[in-house]
Amino acid sequence: MSSPSNTSSGFSREGKVKRVYDVSDKEIEFEFTDRISVFDKIIPSKIPFKGETLCREGTFWLKEAEKLGFLTHFIKMTDKNKMLVKKVNIIYDYNKIDHNTKNYLIPLEFICRHYVAGSLHDRIEKGKIDPKELGFSKKTVEYGEKIPEPFIETSTKLEPVDRPLEKKEALSISGLTEEEYQNILETIIKMDSRMSKIVEKGGLIHVDGKKEFGMNEDRTLMFIDVFGTADEDRFWDKKLYEQGQMIELSKEFVRQHYIKTGYKKELYDAREKGRPEPDIPALPDSMIKQVSDLYINMYERITGEKFR
Repeated sequence: MSSPSNTSSGFSREGKVKRVYDVSDKEIEFEFTDRISVFDKIIPSKIPFKGETLCREGTFWLKEAEKLGFLTHFIKMTDKNKMLVKKVNIIYDYNKIDHNTKNYLIPLEFICRHYVAGSLHDRIEKGKIDPKELGFSKKTVEYGEKIPEPFIETSTKLEPVDRPLEKKEALSISGLTEEEYQNILETIIKMDSRMSKIVEKGGLIHVDGKKEFGMNEDRTLMFIDVFGTADEDRFWDKKLYEQGQMIELSKEFVRQHYIKTGYKKELYDAREKGRPEPDIPALPDSMIKQVSDLYINMYERITGEKFR
C-alpha cells in the first residue's frame, strides 16, 4: 500500500479503485489507484497512470461545477493522484436518515443517459423499457440514437451490488424530499449540458455517466466524489459517431472485452441463480498499454491539457 500524503493521519478504508485516508474530523483524502473494476469486480491488472488521470479529470469537473455555482466537497489536490475533500457521514442504516439529517452521503447513484447505449439498450431489446418512456414516439430504437430528453435513473450506492430503484424507494432510503430530489435532477441536467459543450471541443460526445451527492452541515446539496472521468462516464468520438460508428472511449472498452469473452454472462448467471461468482480474469498484456493510453488520451481530450 502506498503512503498517504503529509496531510493524512491514517488509512481508513479501501474501495474498488480508491483508498480513503482520514485527515481530521472534517477532511479525508482520496488516493486514486491504478486498479480497474467492471461489473463490481476488481480486475487483477494494474493500468499505469490511470489513477492520476482520474484524479486530475475529477478535479477539473468539480471546479467546473463550482463555476456554475454548485457546491462540492473538493478542497484541493495534494498529489498527482490524491485530493483532499470535505468529510461527510456514511450512514448504512437507511432508518437513520430522514429529512433533517445533515452532513451525510446521499446513498444513491444517479445515472444520466443522453444516448441509447450500454445496459439501457439491452433493456430496450428485452422489452423491459418501452421507448416511449424515453420520449421516443416510435416503437423501436437503434443503438446510438440520441434520447429526446435526458433520462435519469437511480440505484443504490452503499449495498454490495448496485440495485436499480424506483423513485418511491429512492426517496424512502435517502431522506430526500420531493423538492430536494427534483433539485438533484435539475443539477445533473445543468452540469451535463456544460460537460457536453466542453468535451465537444475535444471531439467527444458525452453519452452517459453517474454522479453522487451529499448534504453539507447546512443540509445544502453538494457534489460528492468525482464524475466525468473515463471510469464514471461513457464517451464516443464525435466524427466517428457522425459516420455511424459508436467507438467506446471509456471504461466501456474494458467492459466490452469481458462481454466478448463471455465472462459477463457467466457472472450475471451466477448472480441470478445465487451461485458463487466466478473470479474475473486478468486483462491480456497487450490490452493493458492500450487501456493506459486510452485513459491518458481521454484526459487530454476532456480537459484540453497535455498529460505531461
